[in-house]
Parts: sequence; structure tokens; C-alpha cells
Amino acid sequence: MAGLLGMLFMLAVVVFIFAAQWKIYTKAGQPGWGSLVPIYNLYLLVKIAKRPDWWIVLVLIPVVNLVALIILTFDIAKHFGRGSGFALGMLFLSFIFYPILAFGDAKYDATPVAA
Repeated sequence: MAGLLGMLFMLAVVVFIFAAQWKIYTKAGQPGWGSLVPIYNLYLLVKIAKRPDWWIVLVLIPVVNLVALIILTFDIAKHFGRGSGFALGMLFLSFIFYPILAFGDAKYDATPVAA
């Protein structure tokens, strides 16, 4: 019985995280279903962060992808009007900060991030 409850709880958490990702993609003007498709979701993430398309290659290279994903996370936070502290929260407490970004009042600003 406890195993079944644990599985149902984990399923609920996964569905909640998928819903948050879907909502973030939709807020950014991208198809929400794209957040569920492997590789394509990375392409959309690069578009949301307003980085060049070749950044998808960086995201696919081991070790380099860690740095690239950190930069993309900071860019996404900036495009949603959030600061560096929120971006750090997205990195270290993503299960809390991504839903805040998704279901909160954050609006997506499509202007490119200054280098």
C-alpha cells in the first residue's frame, strides 16, 4: 500500500512539473507540447532564452552543457523579469521556482538579452 501511495505521489509531482514546463513555454509564445518532446524542447528553450540556434549543440555536449544550461537559465529568468537570485533558485530548487515562474504573474519579454 505504501509503495502504491509513493508511486501515485511521484506521478503527481511529475505531472505538476510537466504542467509547469508547458505553461512556461506557452507564456513565451512557444507550443506547450514542445516541452514534452526530447531535443525539440531544448531547441525551444534556446529560442526562449533568445540565444542563437547553434546553442543547441552546446547543450548536447557533455560538461559544456552544464555551463550552457546555467547561462540559458539566467537568460530565461531575465526574459521573465526575474533577477539573478531567482535564476539561482531555478537552478538549485527548480521544483519550486519553475512552478512560481509558470503559474505566477511573470510576463515574457522577447527583447534580446544584452551581452
